[in-house]
Amino acid sequence: MTVFAVTTAKGPHWEYARGIREQREWDGHSDFADDLFDRDVIILGGPIGDGGGEDVGLLAVVAADEDEVRSIFAEDPWALNGVLRIKEVRPWTLWLDRR
Repeated sequence: MTVFAVTTAKGPHWEYARGIREQREWDGHSDFADDLFDRDVIILGGPIGDGGGEDVGLLAVVAADEDEVRSIFAEDPWALNGVLRIKEVRPWTLWLDRR
């Protein structure tokens, strides 16, 4: 399995007047991410930046390939509702890893 650096960005239905935890389907998105973390698919991640730009989060994700990463995140309630989108998926060689 490969580790991928996954950046997420605001989707077309991101509500700019609301904070990240106030977005539509927050609970479903949070449960989805927690499940991936519990299954060691997401090994670290969280919001990046000050919330004012396009970027939302940076994740380290374990998967067989980029297609699998995209397939996994296609099921995220935020992706399904256009709140969030995958911005970039890049293989990441972790030289320093305390796991």
